[in-house]
Amino acid sequence: MPSLPPIREVIARHGLSASKALGQNFLLDEQLLDRIATIPGPLEGKDVLEVGPGPGGLTRALLRAGARVTAIEMDTRCLPALAELGEAFPGQLRVIHGDATKVDHGITGPFHVVANLPYNVGTMLFTGWLSGEAWPPQWASLTLMFQLEVAQRIVAQPDTSAYGRLAVLAQWRSTARLAMKVHRSAFTPPPKVMSAIVHVTPAVMPQGVSARMLERVTEAAFGQRRKMLRQSLKGLPGAVEALETLSIDPQRRAETLSVAEFVALARELSA
Repeated sequence: MPSLPPIREVIARHGLSASKALGQNFLLDEQLLDRIATIPGPLEGKDVLEVGPGPGGLTRALLRAGARVTAIEMDTRCLPALAELGEAFPGQLRVIHGDATKVDHGITGPFHVVANLPYNVGTMLFTGWLSGEAWPPQWASLTLMFQLEVAQRIVAQPDTSAYGRLAVLAQWRSTARLAMKVHRSAFTPPPKVMSAIVHVTPAVMPQGVSARMLERVTEAAFGQRRKMLRQSLKGLPGAVEALETLSIDPQRRAETLSVAEFVALARELSA
C-alpha cells in the first residue's frame, strides 16, 4: 500500500480551494473516508464510478479498498493531484475531465457509484440514475453524499413532510437507506448544513408499470401537494377514474399515498 501525504498537504501544495460555483466541499478525515468506502461492501477488483473527486480524498479510500475507479472531474485545478494518485495506484485509476451530466463514463460491466456529489448537481444525477425504463440498471449500488435534508427526502415514509417524488422514485424499484450522517465540521470549508450518505440498491421492478408514467403521476400529485388528488391529478387523462377503480379516496393528498399505491396508479394508467 503506497504511503500518501495527508490530503490537507495535497490541497496546500496544489493551491486548491473549494469552489462555491462547482458546489465543492472537501472531505479531509481519512478514517471517515475509509468508512464511507466500506458502505457498498467489498470493492476489491470492482469497478467504481466517482463524480467530483476534487483533490481525491474519497478516491484514495476507494483505491485503498482495491477498487478500479473511474473519476469524472470538471475542475481542471484538481487534475494534477488526481494524476499523482494514479501514479501511486498503477492501473487502478482513470480520470475523465468533463461534466458528469454530459460525458460517458465508458464502464461496460456492472459498477458501484460512490461519490461526495457536488451539491449543485447531486439531485439531478441521482434522479438520472434512478430513471429510465431499462431495469435492473447497470449500477450495482449508489453510495452518495447529500445535504441531510435531501437524504431524508430520499428515504422518507408516507405521511411525513419529507415524503415526495424523490422518495417514490428511490423506493419503487430500489431499496434506499440512510447509511451515515456526516457533521459539517468534517468538510473544508464547512457547509452551512449537515450531510448524510444514502445507500441505494436495485430491487425487483413491479410488472406492468411504465417508469415514465410513474414520473408523470408523482409530478402531478406532488406538484400541488396541498391539494386533494382529484384536483392535482385532473390534468392527467384517466387518473381520477383510476383512483376510483383502485378504491383510493380522491380526497386524499399525495403525501398520504404509499409507494405501492403510486405504483398501482401508474400501472392502471400504463395499461
